[in-house]
Amino acid sequence: MTNSLIFFDIPSDDPNAAGEFYAEVFGWENDPRPLGKYHRMVPGGFFKKKDGTDSEIGNLHMGISNVANVRPNPNPEGVEPRFIAKEGRGPRIWVLVGDDDTPERILETAEKLGAEILWRNHYWAEFNGKNHCFRDPWGNEILLWVKGGENPEIPDDYTRE
Repeated sequence: MTNSLIFFDIPSDDPNAAGEFYAEVFGWENDPRPLGKYHRMVPGGFFKKKDGTDSEIGNLHMGISNVANVRPNPNPEGVEPRFIAKEGRGPRIWVLVGDDDTPERILETAEKLGAEILWRNHYWAEFNGKNHCFRDPWGNEILLWVKGGENPEIPDDYTRE
């Protein structure tokens, strides 16, 4: 068996607000464990098989850790640094937009809640996907991905690479 990615965390100085942000933007369940210290975001659903039916593998969850004391850690007081890194490139989280949602709705909601829109309407031929990107209020980049499909129609207002 290979090593498996099971979870990832993003940093926040207000995990409760970040949990509420992602619940509203994506419709994910905000599971505070415990409230304000660590929040698990549960998207629900399952990875799809090639035929479009659900597999037995649940969609990955995302954690939101409190930069003041990132858990777990053997030291109960946590360790430095205790602030959000704002300079330079950080992780980019990719989210596949579901068939029952749109990138326009997601971007509008994210911006209303304090996100910065980094770009809209870009097509990346290498992976056949339309994409859009925003930075959440805590500095994390979220890249929205829409599958191009077979013989994709790319609107004229999209940039391409």
